[in-house]
Amino acid sequence: MVDSVNSSTAGTAATSSLATSSADIGATQDRFLKLLVTQMKNQDPLNPLDNAQVTSQMAQLSTVTGIDKLNATVQALSSSMLASQSLQAVSMIGHVALTDGDGMDLANGNAYGGVELKDPADKVTVEIADASGALVRTLHLGAQDAGIVDFNWDGMTDNGDTAADGKYTFTAVSELSGKKMDATTLSYGLVNSVAQSSSGVTVNIGNQGEVGLNAIRKIL
Repeated sequence: MVDSVNSSTAGTAATSSLATSSADIGATQDRFLKLLVTQMKNQDPLNPLDNAQVTSQMAQLSTVTGIDKLNATVQALSSSMLASQSLQAVSMIGHVALTDGDGMDLANGNAYGGVELKDPADKVTVEIADASGALVRTLHLGAQDAGIVDFNWDGMTDNGDTAADGKYTFTAVSELSGKKMDATTLSYGLVNSVAQSSSGVTVNIGNQGEVGLNAIRKIL
């Protein structure tokens, strides 16, 4: 029900914007015609406007009006699309999102991350570092198919100690027959808020900050 009401509101706003733009176009057209009529009334009898001049000015009016109408329509559609994206993004608040990134939060002995592989690999390795950049744990994920590979870190270091809760970063290396392959790190984080600006819609994710909607791979 909320989505239905919000969608209706967004549509009404877009329609209102288009109506306002149409009114502006009409006002521009009226001003143009008044100027043309005034020019014809005050023309020099010895050098009157010929049909070619009048036709040319009317053609200019038609072109300008057409372009203005097109611009108004595009602007209204853009506003409607932005409003729709905002509504969709709001529904993500409170959910965990997987985005491009290399950050992870260790809490109560658990941290999660992901690696995206463009090709299959017979060896995938993840190295986790603390805030100072020091390596604390190496995870061997073994052979993996192409796609997104999720992993969990239990908070234990390579020395057998328990790592302190907090923020960590990680890198990933993918190999196939000894050759390094492309591997993209993916980060899990809680969606805290949504923001809208002239450049588009962004979401604030716990360990990543502001990211665009196109950076989100999936929502849990």
